[in-house]
Amino acid sequence: MAQQFFEKWIAHGSLAVFLSLILAGLGIWAATELKIEAYPDISDLQVLVIALYPGHATEEVEQQVSVPLERALNSVPQVISRRSRSIFGLSVVELTFENDVPQNEARQMVLEKLRDVELPEGVEAVLAPPTTPAGELYRYVLKHPRMNEIQLRELQDWVVAPRLQQVPGVGDVFPFGGLVKQYHISIDPMALYRYGLSIHQVAEAVQANNQNAGGALITSGQQALVVRGLGIARSLNDLENVVVASHNGTPVFLEQIGRVTVSSAPQTGIFGLDAKTGGVEGVVVMRRDENASELLKAIRAAVEELNSSPLLEGARIDPIYDRTELVSRTVRTVSHTLLEALAVVLLVLVFLLGSLRAALLTVIVIPLSLLFSFLCMRLAGIHASLLSFGAIDFGIIVDGTVVMVECLDRTVRAQKAQDVRESMKAAVGEVWRPILFTMIILISAYLPLFLLERVERRLFMPMAFTIAAALTGSLIFTLTLVPVLAIRVLSRGAAWSNPILKW
Repeated sequence: MAQQFFEKWIAHGSLAVFLSLILAGLGIWAATELKIEAYPDISDLQVLVIALYPGHATEEVEQQVSVPLERALNSVPQVISRRSRSIFGLSVVELTFENDVPQNEARQMVLEKLRDVELPEGVEAVLAPPTTPAGELYRYVLKHPRMNEIQLRELQDWVVAPRLQQVPGVGDVFPFGGLVKQYHISIDPMALYRYGLSIHQVAEAVQANNQNAGGALITSGQQALVVRGLGIARSLNDLENVVVASHNGTPVFLEQIGRVTVSSAPQTGIFGLDAKTGGVEGVVVMRRDENASELLKAIRAAVEELNSSPLLEGARIDPIYDRTELVSRTVRTVSHTLLEALAVVLLVLVFLLGSLRAALLTVIVIPLSLLFSFLCMRLAGIHASLLSFGAIDFGIIVDGTVVMVECLDRTVRAQKAQDVRESMKAAVGEVWRPILFTMIILISAYLPLFLLERVERRLFMPMAFTIAAALTGSLIFTLTLVPVLAIRVLSRGAAWSNPILKW
């Protein structure tokens, strides 16, 4: 039955060539759509819960924030580890999930549990952006010859970061350096004593007077007017005119008990670059499972748009780190290695087979197998990296092809011209079974890597999948395309006899 199948298949050789071209075209499309990264992201799926408790010591943060959060999150399913960190004014609870848990589902389960947590007044627990430790892919510095660090930080927080966060795939933009603008009220203790006030009363008065109030509608015929109260301070003068209290029937304004100035929040660190301190830096991180190459193109386009926009008021964004260079070097390294290996395999096959046509017929399976592996990776959602493609062995890929081509080449040499085609058809029917078994054994050698878990799985499974897909593609093309081409190429003349192999 196999003999009849191969004879019929070879008789319709144009169909094999047509289907191979379709697979090659799909492989080229998959190569352009494939997510390329320098190295695989081996981090576990984590959800971080962050809660701020400003001004409180580590012990208070632990007892009043971290412990309630841990108790509420203990019942989150499919979690393999739970950790918490408490420092001055900050609580972080870290949940690590199993491999097969979708990211959105994990974050949704955590949010559902956070609704039942009772925290101190003013404390709100939020989720950190869905990023990974390997997600940092772009850094930049915001510069202006005349702006101070407060103005640069305002541009970063209100212009640059919101625009970059709109790029699809960006998880967040973290600022470093600069000074955060604040309005400071320096209270005169003697004035507080004179008017019988406390710091708490002043704070409440400023908070109550720095907000708008909503009203109702005044209907007049067919028109209606909206009534609202405007109280938000827009300048230092507005804050100075805030009424704090009444003393003997006379209003006491804020300017009478203190001085209002524009200043900055206390610095907890210093940003430095090229032996110089000061300035504002931004770090762009991507979401998990995004295409770094495509995302970097969109980020660079957004940066160019901002640099040419009047919104920056003359400031400029200068990149100091771009992962594009790392990805490009990785692609060049892999490409050069594959081309060198392809040339070596071709020379060895010419020497062993004694025929340039037979060697080329064997080597053509290598790019077709790679395109087939691209297609499989694209369908499976696996990223391409230096580890996955750097481990491909062309010698293993052409094992079955060498057996097929060598058998057909030997048949050509042994038969007369008029009997060559029929003999080659018979040879294909005889050799397909050992080739099939050999390739199955080679593919089976990589199956244990698919059973790994967590970090080991994310590190080695893409490599195993790439090699197994390439071997599968090699087997398909060896049994379908190679016999069709061999009958048309090898039967046209005798090959060179290698005297060393003959000896």
